[in-house]
Amino acid sequence: MLARKAEPGAVGGACRCCMAVGTGALGPFPAAALHDFPYAPQTAAPGSHAPPAGGVPPAADLVLGAAAGCMACVLTNPLEVVKTRLQLQGELRAPGTYPRPYRGVLRAAGAVCRADGLRGLQKGLAAGLLYQGLMNGVRFYCYSCALDAGWTGWPGGTVVAGAVAGAVGAFVGSPAYLVKTHLQAQTLSAVAVGHQHNHESISDAFGSIYRQHGVAGLWRGVSGAVPRVAVGSAAQLATFASAKDWVCQHQWFGEGSWAAVLAGGMVSGVAVAVTMTPFDVVSTRLYNQPVEADGTGKLYRGFLDCFAQISSKEGLLGLYKGIGAVYLRLGPHTVLSLFFWDELRRMVRPQPPPGP
Repeated sequence: MLARKAEPGAVGGACRCCMAVGTGALGPFPAAALHDFPYAPQTAAPGSHAPPAGGVPPAADLVLGAAAGCMACVLTNPLEVVKTRLQLQGELRAPGTYPRPYRGVLRAAGAVCRADGLRGLQKGLAAGLLYQGLMNGVRFYCYSCALDAGWTGWPGGTVVAGAVAGAVGAFVGSPAYLVKTHLQAQTLSAVAVGHQHNHESISDAFGSIYRQHGVAGLWRGVSGAVPRVAVGSAAQLATFASAKDWVCQHQWFGEGSWAAVLAGGMVSGVAVAVTMTPFDVVSTRLYNQPVEADGTGKLYRGFLDCFAQISSKEGLLGLYKGIGAVYLRLGPHTVLSLFFWDELRRMVRPQPPPGP
């Protein structure tokens, strides 16, 4: 059973550095005791310092948050595979001029299974787990620093801190996201979309990229990842609380229930998907494009060039390829991350001595 009271060390009912580890791409956000699922900004005064919530030190929370994101990734990675294929389909080609082996989320998932088997839905999982661990760990730490400094107590501070923390995490985890995209795009030639890098494994992918393009090559595409995470993080932080409250006010679900949080996440997910998907498409294209011997992209010169080419050649709707998979992943991944994070914290929290 989840605790029914705010944990010790909470400030204004909010834990010191709780966060749902988001969608694998969004910034951290504070939360109080998990059963309440609040999404309000921290109320600690600027410059104040609160003790670790629930007896769990920040370093442990950092590790547990990253672990929770990895656990959620295992369950939501199939949507990442589908999203990657949809976003690469018809690259730089006008609508109606190319074959479409992937049509919608469900039919695309079926196409992946037919081509690669059920295991195909977990392509790139190892790289995805590495990305989740790196990105979530770093952004959790950065957000905790912002909280300790009292920056989240200022108006808009939570949104800014979450966006910046997510952007830093995205930069650190960029090499893993690069390899994940390459591996998820690989499939049989009959249904292949985008450039096929043909890596044999995650280690082969890292080694091949490093040998050909050096350390800098591992961060190819990061110019699309940072704005993607920052925009998605800000949109989620700005909409999740109000969406959850709206669901409860309309009495769809009980206050503080898992169903209310999931419904709030799906409602909020509309705003997040609409704002983030164009950046997500650009990021996927930059990561997956073929490159010259000197490491420059063969298709896109950078973020703005990629954005402009997609708009002009595929139309504005080209920037929203894969939006269905993006949307369907947001709510469940957030709730799963919260659940795993809370359970892990309960396992490591010091237990009180038995009574007399």
